[in-house]
Amino acid sequence: MGQLEGSVSLVTGAGRGIGRAAAVRLAEEGADVGLVARSSSELAAAAADVRAVGRRALEIRADVGAPDIAALVCGRIVPELGSVDILVNNASVVWPFAPTEDLAPEEWIATLHINLVGVLRLTRAVLPDMLARGWGRIVNVSSGVVDFPGDMVGANAYVTSKAALESHSLNLAAELAGTGVTVNVLRPGMVDTAMQAWIREQPTERVGRALHDRFVQLHDAGMLIDPARPARTIVELVASETNGEVVDIGQR
Repeated sequence: MGQLEGSVSLVTGAGRGIGRAAAVRLAEEGADVGLVARSSSELAAAAADVRAVGRRALEIRADVGAPDIAALVCGRIVPELGSVDILVNNASVVWPFAPTEDLAPEEWIATLHINLVGVLRLTRAVLPDMLARGWGRIVNVSSGVVDFPGDMVGANAYVTSKAALESHSLNLAAELAGTGVTVNVLRPGMVDTAMQAWIREQPTERVGRALHDRFVQLHDAGMLIDPARPARTIVELVASETNGEVVDIGQR
């Protein structure tokens, strides 16, 4: 019997990469999993992985940046799996890549809706039941770029959203101290994900030569982290009493 037996997890960005690996790892520890992503085919494959280890999986095709994301997700997961015990906010986009003078404010705002506002909406939706039970776990996936914001010139929306996400997480953790509900941040390091691949495929003039070449070199040298590693760390945080920590795999 796993240490999370009988619990219900909700994972966003669950169709691939860290989200998919986290969903499977949570299932291996006994959790049923609601999986949120935009791709039906990726959702089906990730859900099949969860079911393969003997747990229930619920596929929820949705855009985390949509205003009705909380109602849509909770309207499915609560009646079908039960109230959410564990929330992993992993969904994220890195676009748009552009100089600020060329950046459409609407695109910048759209990124914050996915990377930040959606996190708040889902957190608010699941938090009352967590508080009523006196137990809940929230893990928000961030990035090491928060410490080095100048390393991703052109990705202002992404960098801004991750910095704000960490501030939100740590402030919420302090608010919830002593309630049995914990909030932690994971910086997963340089992981072999679709986001990494997308940056490598972009013209250097779009993402900047320094960033593009660094990502290509890390990939070619086999230095990217397998998504299974941050997935294990997510489960470790969920199984612990740790609260208000920023865990940086790149520094471990």
